[in-house]
Order: sequence, then C-alpha cells, then structure tokens
Amino acid sequence: MSFWTRRKAIDTITAGHADSHQLKKTLSWPHLVALGVGAIVGTGIYTLTGVGAGLAGPGVILSFLIAGAVCACAALCYAELSTMIPASGSAYTYSYAAMGEPVAWFVGWSLILEYTLVCAAVAVGWSAHAHGLFKMIGFPDALLAGPHQGGLINLPAVFISMAVAGLLALGTRESATVNMVLVFVKIIALVVFVVLCLPAFNIAHFTPFMPNGFQAHVPEGAAGDAAKIGVMAAASLIFFAFYGFDAVSTAAEETKNPKRDLTIGIVGSMAACTAIYMIVAAVSIGASRTEIFSKSEAPLVFILESLNHGKIAQLVALAAVVALPTVILAFMYGQSRIFFVMARDGLLPRALSKVNAKTGTPVMMTLLTGVLSAVLSGLLSLKDIAELANAGTLWAFIAVGASVILLRLREPNRPRVFSTPFWQVVAPAGILGCLYLFVSLPAKTQLYFLYAHLIGAVIYLAYGMRKSVLAQQERA
Repeated sequence: MSFWTRRKAIDTITAGHADSHQLKKTLSWPHLVALGVGAIVGTGIYTLTGVGAGLAGPGVILSFLIAGAVCACAALCYAELSTMIPASGSAYTYSYAAMGEPVAWFVGWSLILEYTLVCAAVAVGWSAHAHGLFKMIGFPDALLAGPHQGGLINLPAVFISMAVAGLLALGTRESATVNMVLVFVKIIALVVFVVLCLPAFNIAHFTPFMPNGFQAHVPEGAAGDAAKIGVMAAASLIFFAFYGFDAVSTAAEETKNPKRDLTIGIVGSMAACTAIYMIVAAVSIGASRTEIFSKSEAPLVFILESLNHGKIAQLVALAAVVALPTVILAFMYGQSRIFFVMARDGLLPRALSKVNAKTGTPVMMTLLTGVLSAVLSGLLSLKDIAELANAGTLWAFIAVGASVILLRLREPNRPRVFSTPFWQVVAPAGILGCLYLFVSLPAKTQLYFLYAHLIGAVIYLAYGMRKSVLAQQERA
C-alpha cells in the first residue's frame, strides 16, 4: 500500500528528462499573456454571458465578481507553485509533490475532464457563431446541431476541434504566434461592442437587480427535479468564463525564463481579463434587458442587432468565429501537456509521452485530445459541457490551494520567486470559494463528476498504481 505515500521530490521534477521526453523551450512572457487572455476571453463573454444573465438577471455582475475573486485567489497560488516548480503538468504536478500519487491522479483526471470539456464547450460556442456561414455553404440542418437540438451531429464543432489540434501538432511557437494575432482581433471586437453600446446604456435595466436572489430552486422536468437559479448558480456557471490562466502554468517547461515570465503570464492575464469581463457585462445589461438577451446563444451579436448595428454585429460575429479558436488552442495545448506528463510519469502508457523530434511537441497526445474534444462537441449541449468542466476545474483549484499550504508548512525555507501574499488567508479562501461553487453546481453535474472519477479510479488501480515510474523505482 506504499502508493498512498508516493511523492515526487521537487528537485527531481525540475531536474529535466531525456530528450525524447523533454519539451523544447520556445516561449516568452508575451506568448504566455496571450495564451492566458486567449484562454480566458472566449465563450464565457461571447456566449455564457447570456446564460448567466438568465439565471441571475442584472445580478450576473455579482456573479462575475464572485467567480473572479475565487479565480484571483487560485491565480496567486498558481503563480507561486509554477515559479517554484517550473515543469509541465500544472496542478497535477504540484499535487504529486505536495500530496502524493493518488491525489495527483485524481487531480490529473479532473484536469483531463476540465480541458477536454472546455475545448468541446468552446467548439459548440464557435459553431453557434459560425452557423450562418456553414448554412450558406449548404450544410444541412442535421449536421449543424447535436442530438439535444434535434440534429445528428454538430459538424462545425467537430471541424474546429480537429483544425486546432492540427495547428498545435505543427509546433508550440507557431501556434503561440497565431494565437497572439487572433487574441488581438478578439479584443478589438469587444472594444467596438462597448463603444457602440454605451450610447444606449439605460440604468433602469439593472432593476430589479437580483430577481432570483443569491440562490433559489425551481422545478425542472417532469420528475420535478429542482434546478438552481440566482447569483451563485450563475457564478458556478460563469466560473467557466474566468479560468484559463491555469493553462499558462502548463507551459512552464516550454518557457525560456519561467521564474519571471510565468508570474507575468498568470497574474497579468487574469487581471486584464477580469477588467474586460466586468466592463462588457455591465455594458450588455445597460444596453438590453437580461430577460431579452439571455435567450440568445450569441448575446453580444444579438444586442448589437437590436441597436440597429446589423453590419457591425456581423463583423463581431465574424471576429468571434475567427478568434474563439484561441480558447480551444490554449486549453487543447494544456490538455495535451497534462496527458503528456501523466504518461511520462507512467500513470498512462509511456509511449504516449514521446516528443516529435522535428516539432518538439507531443503529436500523438495532441491529436488524441482533438478527437476527444470533437466527439463531445459534436454530441453535447454547451450548458451541460460547461458545468461539468467547471466541476473538474474547481477540484484542481482546491488541490493547488492545498499544495501551497502543505509546501509552506513542509518546506518553509525553499526559495520562492513569487510568494502568494497573505497565503494563510488567500489559499484557504480559494479552497472554500471553490467548494462553495462546486456545491452550487446542479446535482446532476456533481453526479456525473462522481461517475467520471469512479472510472478514473478504476484505471489508476488497474494500471497507474503498478506502472508509474515511482512504483517501478520501488521494485528496482
């Protein structure tokens, strides 16, 4: 039963690996900030703003604030751990050092759930904006929507998932450069939206501010199940719109100067995106009542059209079509690296951790991630995907907060390039905030999360527990 106590030493994690299992250092801080902004600003602001407003009304502003505050605590913890342990794997790697192999597997499985589902959710959001283009080309309705909408498969979502996977397989730096350009396009589109909507701003749209309170339950479905609504229900969903900075930490091993650049990338992208979200959400509510635009899958485009900015609305929709793939790119990048590191540690087949000598990327894992995302995005709805992705992320964030606390107590004198300010408050606050948001998720989502991790536990007990590198070292 020694697997319960297996932990990786931090010095061993940062010592490096054989060339065939070592990622190339090609990224600098501008790439990391763009990766973070590209991951954070996406489906959340272009699509989920409407869903959140439907749950909380104008109080969705508070939902953004609450979700942002929880993520800010997590971001500070990530900044400390990523600069202290500059290796790929994100929360999985930190948990391996702080809490041991079984917890690391659980966290890694949560990250796989998070990243794969995020890619799928954004692909569905992208498809909603690209629907008109594919319709114009001549695609039948049955191939433009998943079974939940009466179609066969959401083919545009499948297409964009595989296209991004192909780009990532070509090389990290090449992907990061394309990402920077597309992030610029995305930010310009949001600036245009704000400028055009400000003249129509009406403070009366913010009344009543919280029509559904902080948390309430309403009957849902023929079985009489209770659905959660209100500010906290919206926050637990909108939380999806904030995370993405954790994808920056997965780039640690490929960063030229990780001790400086990771802090800039994580904290900088989080601060910038929080400001963007609050401004866009407030302007959206001021320009249109929440009960109206919340019914649209593309709320920003809907609001512009309702203000008679039809041509600009088309351009914003086009910008979303062009730029939303940056979110898929960032999370698919992170997912492939999580898969890669778990395989390198032996918890998944080691053959999957081979790095292509020409591109310096784990091609097999990248394409596998693309296929998983394509299947999910082709068949499931945006809301179900986003909520389940949130569950995985929340537990990863909890693990990061716990890792900061444990390593502070166990190794207080270890050098820390970036230290989480007031870690005794920030880390526990992040943990408690994530637990509360998890409880605020629908019961169905929590149940699916449990099922997914029971499957993960079976895989670990049947394979990872015996095949991990640490297990083999114990037997040697």
